[in-house]
Amino acid sequence: MREPSAAVSSRGRLYGALGTGALLAGGLAYVGLADPHRPGFVFPPCPFKLLTGWNCPACGGLRMTHDLLHGDLGAAVVDNVFLLVGLPALLVWVVVRWRTGRPIMTMPAIAVVAVLAIGWTVVRNMPGFPLVPTLLDG
Repeated sequence: MREPSAAVSSRGRLYGALGTGALLAGGLAYVGLADPHRPGFVFPPCPFKLLTGWNCPACGGLRMTHDLLHGDLGAAVVDNVFLLVGLPALLVWVVVRWRTGRPIMTMPAIAVVAVLAIGWTVVRNMPGFPLVPTLLDG
């Protein structure tokens, strides 16, 4: 028989996981049904872009997610190829490290992620860079 505190702890984790899943499903449903390519899309603007005028490493992520949910891989690549490739790679890294019992994010790993994100930010904001997140008028 489990102790009452262990039962409460596992129940709390279950409710937390269910709540997180519900929020994730609701967010994906909103991004899938609404169109972030349209100017009237209700979502706060990127604070980095508001302050600097540059696209941050994640700019275009909602549009990329919308395109993926609609099966448009080409548009997803244009909106944010860095996240499209980087997030699954990072997820695989975390799962492998966690399953093997090694530290998940070491300092060298954090440095690599930071250098890649900064490099992507600089490259994607250069004049003439072809992969620009799409916004549709009207």
